[in-house]
Amino acid sequence: MDEKKIREAVKMMLEAIGEDPEREGLVETPDRIARMYKEIFEGLDESPEKHLRKVFTVDSDDIVLEKDITFYSMCEHHLLPFYGKAHIAYIPDGKVVGLSKLARTVEVFAKRLQLQERMSAQIADAMMKYVKVKGVMVVVEAEHMCMTMRGIKKPGSKTVTAVARGLFKSEPRLRDEVYRMINME
Repeated sequence: MDEKKIREAVKMMLEAIGEDPEREGLVETPDRIARMYKEIFEGLDESPEKHLRKVFTVDSDDIVLEKDITFYSMCEHHLLPFYGKAHIAYIPDGKVVGLSKLARTVEVFAKRLQLQERMSAQIADAMMKYVKVKGVMVVVEAEHMCMTMRGIKKPGSKTVTAVARGLFKSEPRLRDEVYRMINME
């Protein structure tokens, strides 16, 4: 990541909106933004494989669901945040992945310029590729700041995406079971 370019761009943006980048409250803003971008876009240089290769042998092929995985991402269309919860359900094929690794996988894809639809599919595809599960379903629900603070201005509206692969794609009853499990208290 080129932090120098980020600092220069932020300074130019401040000038473009009519602000004085040398004003007391703004003088350190370009540096803060550069550090923030390094943190919030760290998924760009990371592969989910490093997290999903930690597996454990099991005899079960029952549904595993990790739900309510909080994430924060940045919309690539407006460079504004979207945030919410991801739910990952899968059917093992002899192996399960460490639970924290599912949350880490969400982070890998969330910490990029992103579209919610793409992020959901990337998580599902990574599970199929690296864990080699019989099926996976990823449901993501998020609030997009580009919908709440600009444009249509509808705070509280949520976007929900659902991606199914393997057995979840071919078996509607399995998808229904995941939705039921997600909504359990």
